[in-house]
Amino acid sequence: MVTSNKPEARQRIVAGAADMISRRGLTATSIREMAKHSGAPLGSTYHYFPDGKQQLATEAVRYTGDTIAHSLRKALRAGPAAGLEAFLALWRAIVVDTDFRAGCPVLAVAIEEPPDGPTPPALAAAAQAFTDWENLLATSLREHGADPTNADEVATLIVAAVEGTVAMCRAKHSIEPLDRTATQLQRLIQLTIRPA
Repeated sequence: MVTSNKPEARQRIVAGAADMISRRGLTATSIREMAKHSGAPLGSTYHYFPDGKQQLATEAVRYTGDTIAHSLRKALRAGPAAGLEAFLALWRAIVVDTDFRAGCPVLAVAIEEPPDGPTPPALAAAAQAFTDWENLLATSLREHGADPTNADEVATLIVAAVEGTVAMCRAKHSIEPLDRTATQLQRLIQLTIRPA
C-alpha cells in the first residue's frame, strides 16, 4: 500500500517544484519552499531527491518538458497550426489562471546564470525540453510540406517567440502580447507549409 503512494507523492513534489520555479525562478526557491508548496514533508522530499535542490529542479524541468511535449504531440496530429494553437492555449491558461504570477519553469531555469564548471543537470534538462518542442514542431511542419531547413528555423522561432511572449505577458500583466504573437505565428505557419 505504501509503495503505491510513493510514485504519486514523488510526482506531487515534482509538480509543486515546477510550479514554484515557474513563479520565482530556481535561485530564489529553496528545496524547503518547494516541499512546502507541494504539501510534502521536507524529509520525504530528501528521501525522493537525496541530491537535493538540483535533482528536484532537474525533475521539475523534465516533468514540464514532457508534459508540454505530450500535449503538443497530441495536438500536432491535426497539423502544425493546431499544434501551435494548443501550445499557445496551454501558456495562456497558465499565465491567466495564476494572475500572471507563473510562467515557464523551463525558461526560468534556462535564464539563470549557471555556476562555473560543468553544465548543471537542470540546465541540460531545459535545453532538452526546448529541443524536444522544436523537433515536434519541425517534424509536423515538414510532414505538411515545409522545406526541412525552413521547418527547423520556424520551429525554433515558434518556441523562442512563445517563451519570450510568456515573459512579456507576466511583465505587462496582459495577455495582449500572446494574442499578437499568436496571430503572426499562425500566418508564418501558413506561409511555411504553403511555400510560394
